Amino acid sequence: MASILDRDTLNAFVRETHAELPGAAGGPLSGLTFGAKDIYSVAGHRVTFGNPTWLATHEAATATAPAVARLVAAGATMVGKTHTAELTYSLSGENLHYGMPANPAAPGRDCGGSSSGSASATAGGLVDFALGSDTGGSVRLPASFCGLYGIRPSHGRISLEGCCPLGPSFDTAGWFARDAHLLEQVGRVLLEDSAPASEPGRLLRAEDAFAMAGAEVTAALAPALARVESLLGPAQPVTVAAEGLADWGGNVFRIVQGWEAWQSLGGWIREHRPTLGPGVKERFEWAATVERGAFLAASSRREEIARRLDRLLADGAVLVLPTTPGVALRAGTPAAEVDDFRGRALAILCIAGLARLPQVTLPFATMQGCPLGLSLVAARGQDTMLLSLARRLSA
Repeated sequence: MASILDRDTLNAFVRETHAELPGAAGGPLSGLTFGAKDIYSVAGHRVTFGNPTWLATHEAATATAPAVARLVAAGATMVGKTHTAELTYSLSGENLHYGMPANPAAPGRDCGGSSSGSASATAGGLVDFALGSDTGGSVRLPASFCGLYGIRPSHGRISLEGCCPLGPSFDTAGWFARDAHLLEQVGRVLLEDSAPASEPGRLLRAEDAFAMAGAEVTAALAPALARVESLLGPAQPVTVAAEGLADWGGNVFRIVQGWEAWQSLGGWIREHRPTLGPGVKERFEWAATVERGAFLAASSRREEIARRLDRLLADGAVLVLPTTPGVALRAGTPAAEVDDFRGRALAILCIAGLARLPQVTLPFATMQGCPLGLSLVAARGQDTMLLSLARRLSA
């Protein structure tokens, strides 16, 4: 069988540290193929983490990451490692060193990051599904941009052993698929959960998230929202963040993530002085200035937010909101516009991350001829309920 590298016209797969793993015979994922974001260890191979200096300063892994091993044991064949945005600290698919994977669903536009190659490979049909990771939106945003189903699971549900860290209290293993049945099937394996899914309760509409996304996005998502309401009943409007989602994104999520990112990677950056691309370089420079007191204050606020969302989502409630504040940006979009989009995107995406909640994004809408995702968020541990709901909605 020819290597996936021979068929990859999307720049989705890593060539510097290619790895393949044949799936076990007879498992529930037998016959399926997947790519794994190049932050997951594969025994005998090195990891790029989206940066050539990282590749040069780290030895080959001695063990395969449990998330990858679990998929292979279930019968899925790993055909290669997929590109990631640099050190996973970006929502853009652009990488100074390795380029940007193509967006098959919106040519000439960003595929999203940091799980860029995984989204590109899945959208382009190079694999059946792909493993990514999600800290601040790195599965959910690319899924929305590329017209895919994607999930950020409850924090801690899936082992991240053997996975490069960015913000450990936010980092999760997520995945992409072109259909909801397969998204759920992969989830049952990764979550090690074969129990019947619980039934969803009331539907809540995040008014402030829709306002943050804007009128055009809200109008584009209206038919998708009606589709969800046809199954769960009329959505009750709620305000998620009384202080404003921009406050949550900028003054809570950004500070906690920045502190953790520097604790995780600052020592390596200081020692090896890697060349970092635009945006990533400035974010790490800023992260180095976050003081412990600011981190502790933001962490305290985070726990208050988590408790508030726990109350909001009690009894099986499902929160519906836009996945992103718009469609994929065109290649070459001015930096100021990119920064504005990133800020608004993080304000919406941070909701699930701050409270460690599962979120599934559904490719149910388009705008300006490009894919646009609608998301569902549920209480911690309700991952299979969301996956089952996504499948039912896709029928």
